Amino acid sequence: MGKPTGFMEFDRQTIPYKKPKDRVKDWDEFYIELSEEELQKQGARCMDCGIPFCHTGIEHNGKALGCPINNLIPEWNDLVYRGKWKEALHRLHKTNNFPEFTGRVCPAPCEGSCVLGITDPPVAIKSIEQSIIDKGFEEGWVKPNPPEKRTGKEVAIVGSGPAGLAAADQLNKAGHKVTVYERNDRIGGLLTYGIPNMKLDKSIVKRRVDLMAEEGVEFVTNTEIGTDIPAPKLKKDFDAVILAGGATKPRDLPIEGRDLDGIHFAMEFLHADTKSLLDSDHEDGNFISAKDKNVIVIGGGDTGTDCVSTSMRHGCKDLTQFEILPKPPSSRAQDNPWPEWPNIYKIDYGQAEAKEKFGDDPREYQVMTKKFESDGNGNVKALHTVRVEWKSGENGSMKPVEIEGTEKVWEADLVLLAMGFLGPEDPVLEQLDVERDDRSNAKAEHGDYHTSVEGVFAAGDMRRGQSLIVWAINEGRGAARECDRWLMGSTELP
Repeated sequence: MGKPTGFMEFDRQTIPYKKPKDRVKDWDEFYIELSEEELQKQGARCMDCGIPFCHTGIEHNGKALGCPINNLIPEWNDLVYRGKWKEALHRLHKTNNFPEFTGRVCPAPCEGSCVLGITDPPVAIKSIEQSIIDKGFEEGWVKPNPPEKRTGKEVAIVGSGPAGLAAADQLNKAGHKVTVYERNDRIGGLLTYGIPNMKLDKSIVKRRVDLMAEEGVEFVTNTEIGTDIPAPKLKKDFDAVILAGGATKPRDLPIEGRDLDGIHFAMEFLHADTKSLLDSDHEDGNFISAKDKNVIVIGGGDTGTDCVSTSMRHGCKDLTQFEILPKPPSSRAQDNPWPEWPNIYKIDYGQAEAKEKFGDDPREYQVMTKKFESDGNGNVKALHTVRVEWKSGENGSMKPVEIEGTEKVWEADLVLLAMGFLGPEDPVLEQLDVERDDRSNAKAEHGDYHTSVEGVFAAGDMRRGQSLIVWAINEGRGAARECDRWLMGSTELP
């Protein structure tokens, strides 16, 4: 490395956020740029560690160790330290089609596996990644690069989230004619309608989509495969098909009172909010408003945090977030060793905003919702809950057990269900007669991606279930590689 002692000389510094009380006033991205000098120091913190784990990209006990897209992290950290930004961008794009997305919304498993993180705060990898690509666009280094020749093969891709876009980008580079179908009115999948604007500005998504269109990728919006176009027609009209429709079937909470008004799935809430913002700056009123309401978010994770932050910007009266799991420890537990992702307590951007206004972290742990209570007019007015403790069952698996005497009633005008997803929606897979695994996902081996139907591939959450954006990009790139191999007999795609 260019600065072997950098990790001893410089403290960790990530891209800072605007102050919570200021950033909740608008829907702009909340990131503040670091100076080049500070970013070079952060690059210098990358150790000469011998065996870097940050880019290993493997799974162990169901957890990611390092970066699933195998980003060449030590290389571009060193290049940033030495001021060679254009070379750093080249290294970054070798493995990552969309660093402007991952640099903003990826939880950074690479940092959880940083060797420096064993004893000190890890290298600010995610911040360096975001800064490299942002500088690349600012300097005009990122330009359309269409393929020099076409193969004559045509591929249809269902879904324009990160997996579908990654597959499209790679297959287009290989010279195939690629058409991406999206059922919504804008391209991007959950990048557009699942992640709030202050976390990922939609102009950044559109900038990349426009670049891909200039390179020859065709995008078709407002078209749902399986409804507007029968899925078998794609099989007939194209040489190959890649299914990247995501795991969009939400987990429900079928308890008493579930049919009351004011109870919504998280994605219903987030989608409508972003669409109204983009269409009219919220002037059309076509969104579910949390203004002056007592909001309860059921479920943790990134989606729950996004619901918290969106509700804060609406001007909610009060906000509580329920998590059924115990509160994580402040440092790694013995069963969560490095280089696994550290399951530790932290306050994310949404909770920080709620804490600023209401005085405390809004999360309540080990809470199970038992029923929703009506106001007599068909609207939800309260939730009935009980505390739980986690105990080992007969087969050794942990399960929640209610704690007697901990029942409580919580006032609520708006309830948002952010409890994850159960798998892909059915029409496309059923119409193509694609075999499913025991979790209802499209059955295809990781690394191969070919489904039970010849010429049909599956990638991303539709194949693996709900997961991280870096796994979606990993699978989109992998499915493109295997699709290219199937079409041409060999492939040069990585």
